[in-house]
Amino acid sequence: MSKLKLLLVVIGIVFSALLIKGYSLYSAITPNAISYWAVSDKSNKQQIDHTLWQTILDGYLVEIKTEGVRAFNYAQVTQADKKALKDYLQQLESIDPRTLNKNEQLSFWVNLYNALTIDVVLDHYPVTSIKDIGDGITGPWNMELLTIAGQPITLNQIEHKILRPIWQDPRIHYVINCASVGCPDLPNMAFSSENVDSQLNKAATRFINQTKAVDINNNQLKLSSIYSWFSQDFGNNQAELIQHIQTFAKPALRSQLKAIASDKNSSINFDYDWKLNAP
Repeated sequence: MSKLKLLLVVIGIVFSALLIKGYSLYSAITPNAISYWAVSDKSNKQQIDHTLWQTILDGYLVEIKTEGVRAFNYAQVTQADKKALKDYLQQLESIDPRTLNKNEQLSFWVNLYNALTIDVVLDHYPVTSIKDIGDGITGPWNMELLTIAGQPITLNQIEHKILRPIWQDPRIHYVINCASVGCPDLPNMAFSSENVDSQLNKAATRFINQTKAVDINNNQLKLSSIYSWFSQDFGNNQAELIQHIQTFAKPALRSQLKAIASDKNSSINFDYDWKLNAP
């Protein structure tokens, strides 16, 4: 076989592999509910104890006041607290969330996603980005990290096959954190089944009023790529997206957004910072 033919074969194999990987990633983030998890028991009053997770948050989640964001101090986590986090995940692993009421399920999946993300980063730390974990393309999101009710679970499944399609609430994006600077800040309180709307609204308000979410300069609007990647969650068009953001924007920002929305020549740029959310 000539060198040219060999090169073409190699290119073809690499291209095919990338297509397969791309399709796999697309399928993984498409919000199609796994029916296995679309079951709940509204009569069940059980409340899960998230104290171990709260202790981790209290110990290592810090406010960067000069930037108005939160960061997680991965470098300072002790071996004892790494074990405590593993114990917490094992605690959740022993629960069948299908037996819980809907609000308790929401707190289960949100806290599990956030704790599992911190855990997988700690397992591979030091890294400069969560994307460095895994195959370098899909990160850790398609890795089977634990088993819930007999089913292997990935981060993508929690976000895109459970939380997004079953709850169908765009505010879900604001309470789950992917360990990146560009992501909505990790909530400093473990998510609770009580006052669900209040917690979701508080997280939405925090993110939308940060420049990493909405930044306006010279009448140019730059939004977090979250609003592009998951555009279907925030409305059917640009006007509905802006309306969603305005709902949680503080008065000054709301006024700026209103001006941009009325400008037919305005356009939106999207950006996202994948650096690890470490101080």
